[in-house]
Amino acid sequence: MSAGRRAEGSDRRRKVATEPVPRELIELEVGPVAHGGHCVARMADGRVVFVRHALPGERVMVRVTETGPKFWRADAVEVLDASADRVESVWPEAGPGGVGGGELAHVRLDAQRAWKSSVLTEQLSRLARIDREVPVAGVPEDNGLGWRTRVSFVADAEGRLGMRKFRSHDLVPLTSMPLMSDALADLGLLDRRWTAGVTVDAVAPAGGDQPIVLVDGQPFDLRRGKVDPRPHARSTVREVVGDWQYRVAAAGFWQVHRQAPSTLVDAVLAGIGDTGAGAVVLDLFAGAGLFTLPLADRVGDSGRVVAVEGDARAVKDARRNAHDRPQIELHQGDVSAVLGTLGEWDAVDAIVLDPPRVGAGREVVRSMAALDPARIVYVACDPAALARDVAYLVEEGYELRDVQGFDLFPMTHHVEAVAVLER
Repeated sequence: MSAGRRAEGSDRRRKVATEPVPRELIELEVGPVAHGGHCVARMADGRVVFVRHALPGERVMVRVTETGPKFWRADAVEVLDASADRVESVWPEAGPGGVGGGELAHVRLDAQRAWKSSVLTEQLSRLARIDREVPVAGVPEDNGLGWRTRVSFVADAEGRLGMRKFRSHDLVPLTSMPLMSDALADLGLLDRRWTAGVTVDAVAPAGGDQPIVLVDGQPFDLRRGKVDPRPHARSTVREVVGDWQYRVAAAGFWQVHRQAPSTLVDAVLAGIGDTGAGAVVLDLFAGAGLFTLPLADRVGDSGRVVAVEGDARAVKDARRNAHDRPQIELHQGDVSAVLGTLGEWDAVDAIVLDPPRVGAGREVVRSMAALDPARIVYVACDPAALARDVAYLVEEGYELRDVQGFDLFPMTHHVEAVAVLER
């Protein structure tokens, strides 16, 4: 979902608010973690308040940011009794009243992973009726900082780069962004002044290739301080993942954590298991082909990998990346619609899917089940969507064999998970 769509949704929710936002601070005892980077608290009258920048068990003073008929939202602005898991924020500009994208910067790193594990476990129990603790692993040599290889900023009226407040159009200028990689930090983007209102995106591939800066989607020459006018100015980057190389549009989608692509490829190949030479594998929501190329090598020349992706730019990248692998078949289009044309196939051995945050949905799940794969490997970036789709797959006769979380978004509530289901 786009940022604009999120903002429109929040505007609609605010319109149904039945009470004005209180001006005074409110003291609350903080309860358990909730999906979305909040903790749950209750006021004396039983009203539910979703509190950001807090930790379970803390006593805090909160500033209410939204009211509504079912629940309120608030930021913890003063900690009266602190949790042992609280640390000094590594990114104060993402604290109360600040930008989104660093809402767990006040939480010890191992406690962040426990937080995410509890969310995955709770969502799976509540939505899929499966009671199983889901572990969340970090990646080697990750202290939670300097992991982003892609960043996006907007210039304010004074030309300072910043990010939006949580659930708001309001722009907050930044002096630091400790989550971006050293290569991005070295560009000095936050030290420059830009044309008011422009969007500045920067990409620094983890493999060490030269970074690219885009201004409103156009390649930007930092040395000259202007958009590169050449029609063939560099607009793609080379990403290296193990033995595989990818050429990806700088403005396209790619995993942002420097170790996310290799971590997820390893997890997907492990999840596929003994599905090997000669197999037929579907790669749904395939993007630029992150999993497509490793899957093609797994099934060999006698196998077949069918990749399906709706975004034209990503399919263009995937075609370039797959040009030397004749066993790969690419389809551009709605995943559900394309799956409907594959029903005449004799056999599909396995399906890999990596849907957007909203998940695959019941229709796609039914279409997958109709192809009767023995194994499904589901890569998820939203615990609730994963749990809903797992419930649908259970209805279709599949069993959840394994699920593992990966902390590929440190300092945020986001988490990746890989689930393996078998008929």
